[in-house]
Amino acid sequence: MPISADRFDEIDDDSTPTPGTNAHEILSFLEANADQAFTRSEIAESTGVADGSVGPTLVRLREAGRVDHRGHYWRVSDHVRSVTAATGHADAVATSHEDEPIAYDEWQDYAVDPREGRD
Repeated sequence: MPISADRFDEIDDDSTPTPGTNAHEILSFLEANADQAFTRSEIAESTGVADGSVGPTLVRLREAGRVDHRGHYWRVSDHVRSVTAATGHADAVATSHEDEPIAYDEWQDYAVDPREGRD
């Protein structure tokens, strides 16, 4: 049964792995070492995740676009690295503007609702 576009927009699709899961442990490790790539056994040894669980978890993370794979090596994906960098930048900008009042009224004069005019 179809749902409305407004209801679709309200769906919370948090694709971040749940803390304590194998996916979270592996992704956290790879994000912390984003400048390196690792073999499955190195990931298992560094994260404490059972070697037999590392492979299937990495495949699911790759299918979700979270990790990249070449040969025997795995690393956090460029997409995740880009999002992490953008989030860090946004946080730094927000922090640098904490003492400045936000001019919402002026912003509202030019704001555009991207949902308007959608068919």
